[in-house]
Amino acid sequence: MAIENVQQLLGEQLGKNPGTEVFTGEVSGKDFYCVYFPVESAISAITAASVTNVTALQTTVPAGTTLFMNITAMTLTGGIGVGYKE
Repeated sequence: MAIENVQQLLGEQLGKNPGTEVFTGEVSGKDFYCVYFPVESAISAITAASVTNVTALQTTVPAGTTLFMNITAMTLTGGIGVGYKE
């Protein structure tokens, strides 16, 4: 991921990028660089590139949690995720 400038990064964080996706349940084949959880959410499965022990994240995360990593698939059994793509 190449960030051209701070303004581009801020735009992506604010959801002004066409790659933003709100999801519940299962998502796959994604390339999220960040997932934000606005409410308490239960992660039952997660796949992230180049992350060791990612299964430790198969838990309930509190509202406001943000994961910064290359997430390619995730399953929520409760809650909401907001995925950000470049």
